[in-house]
Amino acid sequence: MAYLLTEVNRRARTDPAAFLAESDDTYHRHIRQAAEAIVVNYHRSPIVLLSGPSGSGKTTTSLKIEEELEHRGVMTHAIALDNYFLPPDFENGPKTPDGSYDYESPLCLDMDLLNAHFTALERGEEIVVPHFDFPTQTRDESRGTPLRLGKDEIAVFEGIHALNDDLAGKHPDAFKMYISARSNVIRLNKIVFKGTWMRLARRAVRDLSFRGTGAEQTLEMWGNVRLGEKKYISPFKHRADYIFDSSLPYEVNVMRQFAEPLFQAIPKENVRRKEILEMIWAYDRFYPIDSALVAGNSLLREFIGGGVYDRH
Repeated sequence: MAYLLTEVNRRARTDPAAFLAESDDTYHRHIRQAAEAIVVNYHRSPIVLLSGPSGSGKTTTSLKIEEELEHRGVMTHAIALDNYFLPPDFENGPKTPDGSYDYESPLCLDMDLLNAHFTALERGEEIVVPHFDFPTQTRDESRGTPLRLGKDEIAVFEGIHALNDDLAGKHPDAFKMYISARSNVIRLNKIVFKGTWMRLARRAVRDLSFRGTGAEQTLEMWGNVRLGEKKYISPFKHRADYIFDSSLPYEVNVMRQFAEPLFQAIPKENVRRKEILEMIWAYDRFYPIDSALVAGNSLLREFIGGGVYDRH
């Protein structure tokens, strides 16, 4: 699927509020369809696995699915796989081609504990969901959360490695989803703005606003993030029972006010400068939309803040 630049800009100029509402409704329709499919499947397994690359909107999607399922009488527990990170072993842990620690590797997750917890939940047994403390890079046992699934209850585990063979492959009855911003914006059959740029912009804006990480540092990590996607995430998306696109037709028009200044400030000597210049030139082709028009329940709020699901 691709969005037409001329149509995007026409809608942005003539009736942006209706444009945003229609685009958000399309995304919410996917949420409803996914929830219906989960309801059909959850008698086989109470486990739902949600995967997708960085910047896809997995957190908001899992919370929206939780909300939608509870409207259907299914109590839902959204759990981030990040809680199952292992303390980094810089000497013996996974490495990138340049020899640095590979934070994108599935070996960073406690797969044994995850599989044990999936099995226990399927049996109706209680587990304690761990809490990983990112500032100290350690697991805080005192902040673990007990969880036992009763009748009409499910657990949604979201994370980049949720469909990995070492998880999904060992739990074939679990319902599996894959989400990514997959659509390009085109003009005259040429790509004007890539779907991967949407995810990069989302991450750069979110990292600065909520994690204190500057755009230059986000760019520095982006190469390994993309390498990890190709190596550890994309090969398993075929496992998904439901795949949907989290890109929004209006998002470049909104995000330009947040992302363009960040990318303009990137030093000229940055190794990704050529690509960044292409993005800056592309942003200038989009008619701006005021972010105040973005609904509180929009997926985009996960990245720009101010949303009803904001857990930053």
